[in-house]
Amino acid sequence: MKIFCLEVRGDFACFTRPEMKVERVSYDLITPSAARAVFEAVLWKPAIKWKVTKIEVLKPIRWINLRRNEVGAVVSSRNVQTAMKLGRGELGLYIEDERQQRAGLFLRDVAYRIHAAFELLPNAGEGNNPGKFLDMFERRARKGQCINQPYLGCREFAADFRLIEVFDALPPPINESRDLGWMLYDMDYSDQKSPNPCFFNAKLERGVIDLVDVEVRG
Repeated sequence: MKIFCLEVRGDFACFTRPEMKVERVSYDLITPSAARAVFEAVLWKPAIKWKVTKIEVLKPIRWINLRRNEVGAVVSSRNVQTAMKLGRGELGLYIEDERQQRAGLFLRDVAYRIHAAFELLPNAGEGNNPGKFLDMFERRARKGQCINQPYLGCREFAADFRLIEVFDALPPPINESRDLGWMLYDMDYSDQKSPNPCFFNAKLERGVIDLVDVEVRG
């Protein structure tokens, strides 16, 4: 299993705590699910699954309070189904009618080194092999290519990324250790009707979160 490393940077980030119902409040740093999404933005295939093994925090944890305009509704699935049956219908969502202003506590000026590896899923076809996807990811990551622009929690917080291949002379992670409490690890989609969130007790040790043997609870 080859472990890849991406360095990810951005001006702002928000990895929203699910216990906050109205206002957005970020975790102290990137969650494993958001880190996985960065790798999937570079290469996603139904035959593989990415697993994050380590997160390194490269800049001090800094905060900023912002107010943003958000849309407080989504297009009704019932209206979509009706329009599909009748061949006509009202599917528009008028932003001016649904606009809401909300405050948020976000991260600013963030940088991480994310380590991850993929595994070949049991339903992968005969023509799929690890070497094929290794080459595809390395080629795309070196060129900065992606399926969609990676982001840091919210899509408006775009992230820059680069593939780390030489680890000599890299700046060390921040020299900080703290107990971060329970953090979202990922979503369990084994029940397709109702995905369940999974959490883990996150601990930052000298700027690093080790996720290899982490205990996950649903």
